[in-house]
Amino acid sequence: MSTLKILIIVTNVGMYASGHLKTGLWLSELTHIYHAAKEKGYEITIASPEGGNVPIDPESLKYFTLDKISTTYWNDISFCEILNNSKRLEDIASKDYDLVYLAGGHGTMYDFPDDSTLQSIIKKQYENGRIVAAICHGVGGLLNVKLSNGEYLIKGKEMTGFDWFEETIARRKKEVPFNLEAAIKQRGGNLKKAFIPMTSNVVVADHLITGQNPFSSKEMARVVIKEMEKL
Repeated sequence: MSTLKILIIVTNVGMYASGHLKTGLWLSELTHIYHAAKEKGYEITIASPEGGNVPIDPESLKYFTLDKISTTYWNDISFCEILNNSKRLEDIASKDYDLVYLAGGHGTMYDFPDDSTLQSIIKKQYENGRIVAAICHGVGGLLNVKLSNGEYLIKGKEMTGFDWFEETIARRKKEVPFNLEAAIKQRGGNLKKAFIPMTSNVVVADHLITGQNPFSSKEMARVVIKEMEKL
């Protein structure tokens, strides 16, 4: 049996458009899936729209958000080196993967939604019946993906993502370039929210898997690996 291959897509954007606050990748939304996949011996590729450095949202490094797994990887020089040298999406777009995973962080709101290479990767992955997963703001990378029939990929799909009330809690409503919850609904996505904001919520709709927020990172990794093992 050949080794399963996964592609994790991350942001290159480290600052909100206002220039007042730093943003980037939310670390746990990468580390948990990375750790789970590594334990299974999967082949992992980390890529970003531009390649190179992946900025980390400083909020995700605070003591109340930095869990044990994330701390371990953040202190791992070889892992940080990978984040400094992510692959460029265009350079790996022609390859096949068993899973394409969009990690989140507010930075993704700027460079994921309109990236044509990202869209073509997701379209191919989904139409080939392979797993597409996205967590938190990484779900924004699904918004403008259209299938061969011209319909939005997320139309009619049960899914989740960082909702507008959570954006209020995060105190980022005035910083974000758009309302992710509204955009999902506008494209016909059937948004399923956690009963309590900022708690874990993962939604599986066939081979589309979405997680609501950073607190879903651990469950998201578990669910994705479980689905991968069915392959």
